Amino acid sequence: MPQLEVAHYPPQLVWLAITFVILYFLMATIAIPAVSSVLEGRQNRISSDLEEAKRLSEEADKAKAEYEAALADARSKAHGIVSELKNSMAKEQEASKAELDATLAKKAKEAEAEIRKAKETALSHVREIATDAAKSAVSKLVALDVSDSDVKTAVEANMKGDA
Repeated sequence: MPQLEVAHYPPQLVWLAITFVILYFLMATIAIPAVSSVLEGRQNRISSDLEEAKRLSEEADKAKAEYEAALADARSKAHGIVSELKNSMAKEQEASKAELDATLAKKAKEAEAEIRKAKETALSHVREIATDAAKSAVSKLVALDVSDSDVKTAVEANMKGDA
């Protein structure tokens, strides 16, 4: 094998050195800068993505805080509206209750007046009926004809005694 002969070592070493220098030069001028620029671009993209994520996270936190503040404000307004509605309904209820009480009291007085009137009417009819019944009973029992004024006087005296 020629590559193992000692006489062929110096030219092989020279070609090794030349090839090494050429490959080193190609790597240093072409490959390494390209790889370096790709890595640097990736690093810049990662950094910008991290900064963007941080900015968006801060915006999200700010939006969340604003949302919570708006929600708390809405809850307090709703609570105030409910309180106002309760108060207004209570006032309306009190007003309607007072109106109803006044109406019921008026109707009760009217009913009492009608009852009194009906009682008086019934009592006057009772006197007339009692007078007629007494006159009829006296005339049948005793066979006397009694005058209407005498019978009325007797019934009135008897009713005053019962009352």
